[in-house]
Amino acid sequence: MATYSIGDLSRREILRMSAVLGIASAASTRFAIAQTIGQRTPEQILGPFYPPTLGQNADLTKVPGRPGRAAGLVLNVVGRVLNLKGEPVRNAKVEIWQANTHGRYAHPSDHNTAPLDPNFEGSALLTTDNDGRYRFKTIKPAAYPAGPNRMRPAHIHFQVSGRQDRLVTQMYFEGDPYLEPDRFFKPHWSKRICLSPSYCSQPRRWSRSRNWWCSTSC
Repeated sequence: MATYSIGDLSRREILRMSAVLGIASAASTRFAIAQTIGQRTPEQILGPFYPPTLGQNADLTKVPGRPGRAAGLVLNVVGRVLNLKGEPVRNAKVEIWQANTHGRYAHPSDHNTAPLDPNFEGSALLTTDNDGRYRFKTIKPAAYPAGPNRMRPAHIHFQVSGRQDRLVTQMYFEGDPYLEPDRFFKPHWSKRICLSPSYCSQPRRWSRSRNWWCSTSC
């Protein structure tokens, strides 16, 4: 998998990436964190497909014991959990779950006719490090029907638990045509730097990788 470094990008490109993903130079990261102090990440619904069990593998593109890889576009998601003072939350529990590249959850209650992916279980339990950071590798989920004439935009569910607090939220994707009509998504969220629900953005021409990079903070 190809990678790139901040040093390979111009100042304009770094600022563009920072505006979309909330990550860039140390100075802009400090600025973004300052903007989040005192602002709680918006809550979202838990949804009907919270997984019965959660995997322990940060690479969701593979199922232990199976040789294949999940179908779909690979995402590398990095994030950070902060308290309302902007301080990192260590050892926070970060639960993630999502639909596969066809828009179906690996959950017995999901009756969507889209195919299951035997190489994708779609959930994981992560723990933040001393800086409140977490990361995982997954695939870009698809939108799926949520009732007559209604589609839910592609998203990844998060449930973040610290010692005293819990947050349920979702991460969305830039340019998804189902965002605006979605009853749960609020358009002004896209303008809030480093807050979930956050956009995930496809790399521009400066990227050497076809994989997407996403960043969000809770």
